[in-house]
Amino acid sequence: MIIEFVHGKIIANQHEIVIKLMSIPHSSLQAQVESLTLIGRGANVITAHDAGCQWSMKLDDHTQLEQLAEFLCLPIHE
Repeated sequence: MIIEFVHGKIIANQHEIVIKLMSIPHSSLQAQVESLTLIGRGANVITAHDAGCQWSMKLDDHTQLEQLAEFLCLPIHE
């Protein structure tokens, strides 16, 4: 699955996501699905927290978060 948003692209499969950033060439964020949390409440944020790293990325709208949640079978924390 590929979701384009204002900062780049989210490329997801059933095991991991990769966020390729347009504003910083040759840079990406990657995380296993188990380390992801999807936050709604108008924030529309993906967070990744694992033993060695932590990052977050704001999406454009709730629809993008819902698409990702459905594809990855993850809940959206409201």
